Amino acid sequence: MDPMSALDESLKKSVGGRTAKVLADHLDLHTVGDLLHHYPRRYAERGELTRLADLPLDEHVTVVAQVAKATKKTFNAGKGVRLEVVVTDGSGSLTLVFFGRGVFKPEQDLIPGRRGMFAGKVSVFNRTRQLAHPDYQLLDAEAGEDAVDAFANQLIPLYPACKQFASWQIAQSVEVVLDSLNAAGWAGVGEPLPAALREARSLAPLPEALEKVHRPRTKADVNDARSRLKWDEAFVLQVALARRRAAESALPAVPRVAAKDGLLTDFDARLPFTLTEGQRKVTAEIFDDLATDHPMHRLLQGEVGSGKTLVALRAMLAVVDAGGQAAMLAPTEVLAQQHHRSITEMMGDLAQGGMLGGAANGTKVTLLTGSMGTAGRRRALLDLVTGEAGIVVGTHALIEDKVQFHDLGLVVVDEQHRFGVEQRDALRAKSAQPPHLLVMTATPIPRTVAMTVFGDLETSVLDQLPAGRSPIATHVVPAKDKPHFLARTWERVREEVEGGHQAYVVCPRIGDEEADPKKKSEEDEAERRPPLAVLDIAEQLVKGPLAGLRVEVLHGRMHPDAKDDVMRRFTAGEVDVLVATTVIEVGVNVPNATVMVIMDADRFGVSQLHQLRGRVGRGTAPGLCLLVSEMAEASQARARLDAVAATLDGFELSRIDLEQRREGDVLGQAQSGTRSSLRMLTVIEDEDVIAEAREEATALVAADPELTGHPDLRSALESLLDADREEYLDKG
Repeated sequence: MDPMSALDESLKKSVGGRTAKVLADHLDLHTVGDLLHHYPRRYAERGELTRLADLPLDEHVTVVAQVAKATKKTFNAGKGVRLEVVVTDGSGSLTLVFFGRGVFKPEQDLIPGRRGMFAGKVSVFNRTRQLAHPDYQLLDAEAGEDAVDAFANQLIPLYPACKQFASWQIAQSVEVVLDSLNAAGWAGVGEPLPAALREARSLAPLPEALEKVHRPRTKADVNDARSRLKWDEAFVLQVALARRRAAESALPAVPRVAAKDGLLTDFDARLPFTLTEGQRKVTAEIFDDLATDHPMHRLLQGEVGSGKTLVALRAMLAVVDAGGQAAMLAPTEVLAQQHHRSITEMMGDLAQGGMLGGAANGTKVTLLTGSMGTAGRRRALLDLVTGEAGIVVGTHALIEDKVQFHDLGLVVVDEQHRFGVEQRDALRAKSAQPPHLLVMTATPIPRTVAMTVFGDLETSVLDQLPAGRSPIATHVVPAKDKPHFLARTWERVREEVEGGHQAYVVCPRIGDEEADPKKKSEEDEAERRPPLAVLDIAEQLVKGPLAGLRVEVLHGRMHPDAKDDVMRRFTAGEVDVLVATTVIEVGVNVPNATVMVIMDADRFGVSQLHQLRGRVGRGTAPGLCLLVSEMAEASQARARLDAVAATLDGFELSRIDLEQRREGDVLGQAQSGTRSSLRMLTVIEDEDVIAEAREEATALVAADPELTGHPDLRSALESLLDADREEYLDKG
């Protein structure tokens, strides 16, 4: 029998076809294992009353409460009956509303003094919060003394549920599954954690952990279960990543060691500044990797402006010195052109190898993008295949079949999350042996997230800003409460422009999209107005507070040539104010831009705001970032903005960002299209577990790469890494 087969069985068999279909369609739970790993969100205690005072509007909730009074009203000339039941918990009350005819079930069940669980969507009617037609289950109605006692010592699991299937219906399905596994003595349920690891950490066996998490008798049971199940998640994931690292490092690569007095030495001699301590340390790590006969797989993460490009360029020059070629891959044409421009500027005549006036030991730096003309493209392809170009910068056009390299030694990928595993592989295939790989990201990632999401890469961190970078002041502009603050915002933009500088204004959407046909009441509309749009704001600014300034728009629906033209003119100082979407978020470098105004800032994530802010203060003049929002001061969205305004430390902000997101979000449900595999683990709180699991996993894979001695672990790995999730891990 396959060791994990009991957990891989379809739910149809145990809970019946109809229930299985609802679980699959609405909660994405298909197998016994899926259901048992759908853990309770929290536990209600008998006697504990959920705080009704804190119920969120428009959300599906489950509350444990007591019936205070029930009132029956008739309507439609006595034919219809409306039952209003008020339930309370000491902190507040809630009205349950049922419609029916004559005497109906809720009227018989819900009599004062009875207690139950009630599930439904919270709405407001006549200024009173209510649940219309909630599902309910009475907790102790008509129970004998023994049953009440048994119930009194029990924790009630409350599950993440949906409209179609309430929490206690999930609990009933879990009961059925656990009973049948118990009856079979848990046969066919494997044990993914090695015995030695379990014993060393006093972790419960898997059947016991699953039993305790769903049917705890005490809080200690819950803690035991959670400790064990967190280890399962961390360990299985880290084994997957350790196996990938082992497979990568087993590949052969050409060691690339910089020549003594070559291109790199000449380049360093011309640098007008000395490298920061951080840049020196990270460079040493990269050069050590390049010198080995296995491909480097390194993630270089650093704050916006911490000098990642310089570090990457020195690595590329070292590879050119060693006789190889280096390719830098950027996510957009605008960025590719910008990297090409900044590299050629930094290198000066060293970038004109073989040309008149070029340095003796220089090389050629070639640009290759999809929109190049035929002649330029042909010339670039020739430079690559002959080896005349030591460095090539481009977009995904670099990985097309036609592109051939003479000897590709290093690939630098900018903003990794925009490139998938297919592109990585296609680039590797352009070299007789896999090239070394350096991935750069300007999104600061907490250590444990790097271990989880980029776990197949070694990590280097640049956390020092080079000397001479200007400070950026950040302020929240409460546009609704203090409209004069918004007026002052536009005055500040005008002042900066009059002082010879430029500004960005960022909006969440482009504009001219289809209007929403479901127009609500005016009050509702004001509460939920659509996000501000680039086209509308640009028009208002040109006609109003910024009249007379040169204002242009930039967004993703523009033709690539038009986008490039606007960016080129903005960079050249021919545009004063650029009103844009987040297309400017990554890598745009205009040192003369000093102001960043972000409209509806509460609609952006913390990391995104930090990225956008990093576009200003890149020159000698100080930067100013204004976060415009209509949110109330007490809201969570405002708290997020205040956090961004309070610190320039991207690593601190990424922690805040993660703590505010839902558990398990880190493997990026949104990006991967699959349910996150982290259900019990929280990457911030469980830092130690993740770090220890990584160590244990690395040691186990080194000793047994194929997991021959751990068949249960191998099966757990297969069920964790279904095709989609495996691909997502690969994409990082």
